[in-house]
Amino acid sequence: MAAAAPLQAQDVSCPIQVGVLHSLSGSMAISETTLRDVMLMLIETQNAAGGLLGCELEAVVVDPASDWPRFAELTRQLLTVNEVDVIFGAWTSVSRKALLPVLEELNGLMFYPVQYEGQESSRNVFYTGAAPNQQAIPAVEYFLEELGIEVFALLGTDYVYPRTTNTILQSFLSENGIPDENIFVNYTPFGHSDWSTIVSDVIALGAGGQRVGIISTINGDANVGFYNELAAQGVSADDIPVIAFSVGEEELSGLDTSRLVGHLAAWNYFMSADTPENEEFIAAWHAFIGDTNRVTNDPMEAHYIGFNMWVNAVEQAGTTDVDAVREAMWGQEFPNLTGGMAVMNPNHHLSKPVLIGEIRADGQFDIISQTEEIPGEAWSPFVADSAHLTSDWQTLGCGMFDTRTETCVQIGSNF
Repeated sequence: MAAAAPLQAQDVSCPIQVGVLHSLSGSMAISETTLRDVMLMLIETQNAAGGLLGCELEAVVVDPASDWPRFAELTRQLLTVNEVDVIFGAWTSVSRKALLPVLEELNGLMFYPVQYEGQESSRNVFYTGAAPNQQAIPAVEYFLEELGIEVFALLGTDYVYPRTTNTILQSFLSENGIPDENIFVNYTPFGHSDWSTIVSDVIALGAGGQRVGIISTINGDANVGFYNELAAQGVSADDIPVIAFSVGEEELSGLDTSRLVGHLAAWNYFMSADTPENEEFIAAWHAFIGDTNRVTNDPMEAHYIGFNMWVNAVEQAGTTDVDAVREAMWGQEFPNLTGGMAVMNPNHHLSKPVLIGEIRADGQFDIISQTEEIPGEAWSPFVADSAHLTSDWQTLGCGMFDTRTETCVQIGSNF
């Protein structure tokens, strides 16, 4: 049987349409607007370098307005009306979960740039943000080993990412000898603003003299009220340190960070990383946005890595066809902005370093800990129902493979 002819550039329709699906209004606009902006920069940069497969790239920007069903509606619009070749988008897991059935039904391709709870591996999504083993677990290990935290307050916004992440963390803490009574869990709605009682309750956890720490999965503009209330009640990082998973440079830019010095965040990137690649990225960002005060952050780096991997995969495949690009994505490498190399694994998660940063008075972070690249895990070993699952789209053709029965549980996502 003759080998198939290589795909040629004429398999592409010009211009190549790139969907940008980020909230530009509503509670998540504080975080997502910058991701729209960085995608426009990346597309402009690629066009200036000659485009892709002889075509210009064209951004198709839509605003789901922090409305989770709207993410699904606009995903359908992008794929069927706008006929985009790829989508870069979403922040919250509830928005991602809402659009996944549409994405898989229509065989679209999406790059998701934000840390999340894991417990998922879609054949139609490449996860360029952190899985729990690349953020949440290392952060709690730091609290245990470096700060000697004995009582944990797990504070989160009430949706799937904080709840699943905290389920994983509660199991991890239990395995590390933290009793249930030393784990306080609280959830609040999106946009929550009155934090006085919750902060008072957390302060009270240390009444017996034990060291208290806060693990924050609070999302969006609720962080403004949370950090302001900590400062109002005189809570410093020396008293009760906070380590956040959804607060980076962009969120801090709207706060008086002089009162937050010493609190922490765990990400895979900080703007303060001292590398030539990061210096070049920041300069390009400031030139594009026209404002040297605009910060960079972790999800921006995730889009930077994901977009460049997609470009390389399209060039390798000679087409924007989703199935061909997916196969070309496995094993793609691209430099991190913090040094080292990001690698796309067959489970559609990256290998990335884990960084812990300490808030400075100027709203930047001092990087106080950085690991080597860690492969992202789609399924957590700290959840009983998933400890035996693995994901391998390249060899097994399955995102939910049961290693006990050696069978694929399901091809579609676990919605």
